[in-house]
Amino acid sequence: MNKRRTKGSADPIDKYVGTRIRARRMGLRMSQTRLGEAIGVTFQQVQKYENGTNRVGSSNLFKIARILDVPVGYFFDGISDGTLAGAGVQVPGMAEPPQENLRFDPMNSRESIELMHNYYRITDPEVRRKLYLFVKSLANAYTAGPERDL
Repeated sequence: MNKRRTKGSADPIDKYVGTRIRARRMGLRMSQTRLGEAIGVTFQQVQKYENGTNRVGSSNLFKIARILDVPVGYFFDGISDGTLAGAGVQVPGMAEPPQENLRFDPMNSRESIELMHNYYRITDPEVRRKLYLFVKSLANAYTAGPERDL
């Protein structure tokens, strides 16, 4: 399983790390330009890191972690055996790697990140709990019954 990647295909691990960089940066409301200036690269390079088009070197990953105030391991938290198998990494004890769709993770969308950011800006825990229960009941109402037009 030692396949070489074509020039146009991004490594799933690089994409995963990039989405984690993007999520944290956006959660801090930091621009790509500001992050790029802080680590000494252009905003276009930050875009390429976040898309997984370019790999983040270890020194830049270390700088990014410091600027985003997270440990380096944060960028790999939650990585699955399916992601590793998709990247051509042998997963010991796995006869068949689990099937996983890496193309879209709703938790890495701008909407999800902004929703979580704004949710935690609500300082009253009781208001947050009520909002959580409201959203949960609303989602259940639209997924439990027959098809509904929105």
